[in-house]
Amino acid sequence: MLWGASPIQASSGKTQRHRRNRGGDRQANPALHRIVIARLRHDQPTRDSLARRVREGKANKEAIRCWKR
Repeated sequence: MLWGASPIQASSGKTQRHRRNRGGDRQANPALHRIVIARLRHDQPTRDSLARRVREGKANKEAIRCWKR
């Protein structure tokens, strides 16, 4: 919760999902985003995990949101 990355329910209808908490350190949120993007560019296990989540039916943004949590 300190970085504003803790999950909050954001479900509607049949869709079960979470969104990030907007509270916490606002300067840390862009840093967290950069970390995830850098890992997606350079870390093969991270890319494999993203591909697996997309195959499971998640959108790219939803899969990246999982990494931020």
